[in-house]
Amino acid sequence: MGKKKSSIGAWAYIWGGYSEEPIPHEKVVKTLSELGFDGIEVAAFPPYLESNTRANRLAMKKLYDDYGLARSGLAAPFPSPCTSSREEYLDAVKSNLEICKDIDIPKLRVDAVDSPTVIPGGMDYETCFSKVSDVWRESAEICQKAGVMLIWEFEPGFLFNKPSEVVRMVHKVDHQNFTVLFDSCHAHMCGVLASRQMGEKENLPGGVVQFAHMLTGKIGHIHLIDSDETLHDNETSTHAPLGRGVLNFDEIMPAIAEAGYDDEWWPIDLCFWPKALDVTAENKAFLDKLIDKYGN
Repeated sequence: MGKKKSSIGAWAYIWGGYSEEPIPHEKVVKTLSELGFDGIEVAAFPPYLESNTRANRLAMKKLYDDYGLARSGLAAPFPSPCTSSREEYLDAVKSNLEICKDIDIPKLRVDAVDSPTVIPGGMDYETCFSKVSDVWRESAEICQKAGVMLIWEFEPGFLFNKPSEVVRMVHKVDHQNFTVLFDSCHAHMCGVLASRQMGEKENLPGGVVQFAHMLTGKIGHIHLIDSDETLHDNETSTHAPLGRGVLNFDEIMPAIAEAGYDDEWWPIDLCFWPKALDVTAENKAFLDKLIDKYGN
């Protein structure tokens, strides 16, 4: 595959400490280019994509191309896969695939949307689990025909966040174009601290390494970020800057490779970090060292 490529999620400059005043899109893109990032993980949210029109999509593509940034993936709005109708959900998939097509994005991210503490819509657990797996299977097929990989990001803030549930879901969907987005911080919070899990807590004695191994052959994308073992606003994982938390990347990176992840992209995710732009350079430097050590 050659040397791994660096990117970072653009949503870090919209939300968190920037929710009142997002960093202008071009300033972010210019900064990432100057820092030597190979690409960007696209955030299809206002103000970076105010509305999903072809003119806006092509303008976004031109901005990235002008600064020499390839694209590693797309995060975009989705309704609940559990409570929305099949038609509504698949319409969102097709709409977001237009973004992937026009901006040359290889992967489309989804999540479970709903709170992890209660099954929504008055459904029982198995009915909800089956409905989600069914619509994701159909979504994966639609994405495959468009040449885009569908990736699911599990996290403490959303339904089905136990390690066994993550493994069960990806096998129940059972589609070659549906894989897991393995976020190092979420994997720690879900697999070690059992954060916001419904019912009996599930901890992995082998931590993030064991979690990665459980998903062998099913990891289609990664996000690299540290963990300080807290939750952001008591909802989802606090994405601490690389090197500032408890994670041992000298153990995690080999485990991810052993689990079969050989894609070229190694993205950073500073989601909700108060002043993400201020720590972007230090995170890029940390990632560069990981790539030098494990990504050649």
